[in-house]
Amino acid sequence: MRLIIMGPPGAGKGTQAKFIAEHFGIPAISTGDIFRANVSQGTPLGVEAASYMDKGEYVPDSVTNRMVRNRIDEPDAAKGFLLDGYPRTLAQVEELDGMIKFTGHALDAVVVLTVDKDEIVQRLLQRAELEGRADDTADVIRRRQEVYLEETAPLIEVYKGRGLVHEIDGLGEVSEVTKRIFDELDIVPES
Repeated sequence: MRLIIMGPPGAGKGTQAKFIAEHFGIPAISTGDIFRANVSQGTPLGVEAASYMDKGEYVPDSVTNRMVRNRIDEPDAAKGFLLDGYPRTLAQVEELDGMIKFTGHALDAVVVLTVDKDEIVQRLLQRAELEGRADDTADVIRRRQEVYLEETAPLIEVYKGRGLVHEIDGLGEVSEVTKRIFDELDIVPES
């Protein structure tokens, strides 16, 4: 299975990605986790990424595309993967199409978690407090939502046009949301 999980920041993508990846025996590839690891380690990529992330903006496509291409070329992703946080722009959709086509496969599905805006703000503020995430301030959360609406939401329309989108209500207990996702994805034929 080659999957993408989408939704606004705070919709529960990272939590659900772990369950989906385990269910299908594929790696969950989160650009956010990779960027945060580089930032905490102070790598050159991390320093560059932090300058954008601290303002609630996306890391440039050139850096992100290279990172994703390298990651999906790793052996554990040969049978499939779940992308969380990529693609985020129309240019990245095209880049990903090329990466997957090069392997002789196709994208199987795009899971879109839908969550009320107020719920997202509360989730992110709570997460910031629990995990000490400096990048989750109220201003940055609002900016991320704006950027998501401007740049990422239109990608859902592209994938809807390809018949790949499965919209899932992201509200409720984690296990309930997971069951909704599996009920949808277990009917998707693998490419």
